[in-house]
Amino acid sequence: MESLPEQATAYLAPIGFDHILKQTLGKNIVTQLGQLFICDTYIPGIYWAQNIWMNPKIILFQSISDAAKKLRAIQRDWANYSFQLHRRSHLITDLLPKLKRFPINFPEKNYLRLPLGSWTLLSQNTLLAATNCSSTLPNGAAHFVENKFDPPSRAYLKLWEACTIINRYPKAGDICLDLGSSPGGWSWALSNLGAQVVSVDRSPLALSIQTNPLVKFVQGSAFALEPNQFKHLDWIVSDLICYPTKSFDLLRKWLLAFPKANFIWTIKFQGETDHQTTNMFASIPGSHIQHLYHNKHELTWMKPSDL
Repeated sequence: MESLPEQATAYLAPIGFDHILKQTLGKNIVTQLGQLFICDTYIPGIYWAQNIWMNPKIILFQSISDAAKKLRAIQRDWANYSFQLHRRSHLITDLLPKLKRFPINFPEKNYLRLPLGSWTLLSQNTLLAATNCSSTLPNGAAHFVENKFDPPSRAYLKLWEACTIINRYPKAGDICLDLGSSPGGWSWALSNLGAQVVSVDRSPLALSIQTNPLVKFVQGSAFALEPNQFKHLDWIVSDLICYPTKSFDLLRKWLLAFPKANFIWTIKFQGETDHQTTNMFASIPGSHIQHLYHNKHELTWMKPSDL
């Protein structure tokens, strides 16, 4: 690649979902570099990109040290996306300042506001770099210092990631509703921050979660629960497995009842990706949709309280 379109933008696909991103970007794709798609313009509403590189530039360099020098002259912190020439990429990375803020020690507030550029090698003496990226995580990957003993599943990492992105965290005394909660990973994460949790699912929770004094388990359908059973809710979260249209109807019911609550909601796809319903979620004012690093064939809809 010798030159870039004037309004070039690069979109990095999550591992295993490059086919969805490629389909979404369509004819705007100029070239593909592994999981990175270079497009001729910026396209809004691309939810299946793990990171978006705004206005990337081609940089020529003479040596490994010269590449690191030119990147450092632009800014301090850089993350490498390596799709080829891996050893040469690692040697350049070794000459750049270390990224000391990763992995994330949850909850760690405001650190995502620190700028982080992205770069990749195009050839032995050419790299592509962008200072302005949609994510300030290295390649959009949210690696946490994990708790491998207490949570009943790794699903809690999705909730941690969403809270980190919106920079909002449940606190002691908050009242949270967790819909479709079994085996209890999200309820564990909420109660671990001191919040009181009403945890709803047809299936039981892990015993350690069900006996947690901060968790009240309601065994039954999340769809049968009515908002008028609650006077106040600070957080409403859902990792419920159901079709997107049904999930949207459930969300709308709770959003109408508690418009000032914080919402984190997984949109799960069974079979084909439902772009139409995704756009219905996205049309809700003040909300944000993203494919999280810890998502599978699903997206996460987030709406922090406006208070």
